[in-house]
Amino acid sequence: MTKRLAEVAKKAGVSEATVSRVLNGRSGVSEATRTSVLTALDVLGYERPTKLRGERARLVGLVLPELQNPIFPALAEVVTGSLAQRGFTPALCARTIGGVPESDYVEMLLDHQVSGVIFAGGSYALTDASHEHYRRLTERGLPVVLVNAGVDDLGFPRVSTDDAVAVEQAWGHLRSLGHERIGMVLGPEGHVPSSRKLAALINVAGAKAAGINAAGINTAGINVAGIEVAGGEPLHVERSSFSMEGARVAATKLVERGVTGIICASDVLALGAIRAARRLGRAVPADVSVIGFDDSAFMTCTDPPLTTVRQPIETMGQAAVDILVSQIEEARVLSDELLFEPELVVRGSTGPAPAR
Repeated sequence: MTKRLAEVAKKAGVSEATVSRVLNGRSGVSEATRTSVLTALDVLGYERPTKLRGERARLVGLVLPELQNPIFPALAEVVTGSLAQRGFTPALCARTIGGVPESDYVEMLLDHQVSGVIFAGGSYALTDASHEHYRRLTERGLPVVLVNAGVDDLGFPRVSTDDAVAVEQAWGHLRSLGHERIGMVLGPEGHVPSSRKLAALINVAGAKAAGINAAGINTAGINVAGIEVAGGEPLHVERSSFSMEGARVAATKLVERGVTGIICASDVLALGAIRAARRLGRAVPADVSVIGFDDSAFMTCTDPPLTTVRQPIETMGQAAVDILVSQIEEARVLSDELLFEPELVVRGSTGPAPAR
């Protein structure tokens, strides 16, 4: 007990006597000090006394799918900084292969009486994943915000990049460079942002296929091999896990089919596509142009520097925090999706289509 008091006191920057007064519910402690002590208790992983467990901590969970993709640390930096400015303590939960699953993180956050949770790239973006842990958050009435597109029936506010605009920008850029055979490397089946990008590709490519309404298309289960764009050209789309290795396999198939411009659903996939082109003896961008998505860190340092569609991560992260805090403060928040326009950043991985 003495060790616990000392640790909490050090974390909160107060005396052990003050910590004891807070834990025993005694008077004579300011509200700010009381909040600091309880937050320190939560951050250190200690259980609150029974009489204090009904109160939520000023602790907010940020659940990320990984930290290897630089876009997620960039989002974490924005969100944690914005939360701290608003008087909240962020609790970062990053999943790893073979590590703690998202549902377990949710249980841990609930046990710590968090005030709310921000998710990025979670199971909500996969149509075939379990969503039961999200429904538990709804049952608890816990404020939640999702970053980027997910399934429609969860009812949480969403802050997303406009995938349709991203594809329009990338496609238009490649077409302006003379590319006619343009392909795309997307995430796995059931990945909602990838499905949105595919729907946008079908629209901008002027696709035609029996029974497909490109204007409001639901791409789930569509066999893209049977879709043709204007002029009878087939739609060149390959699926991949979000890894360079998976992207290399997918992009190899595209290059072997004569594709000269590749649009990728992430920068990591784009780097895999560049590797695929080079292993086939093609030069980037002289033979194959590649466009990424995110504009994550160090994309100016690749060889060549990567042309990509930039997500407005800073604006989106701040918006996610604003919406979450509004919910915590019991302000009325609509469960609509806010769409933020991306920006095409042209660098050295795209160039004129090779002469036939």
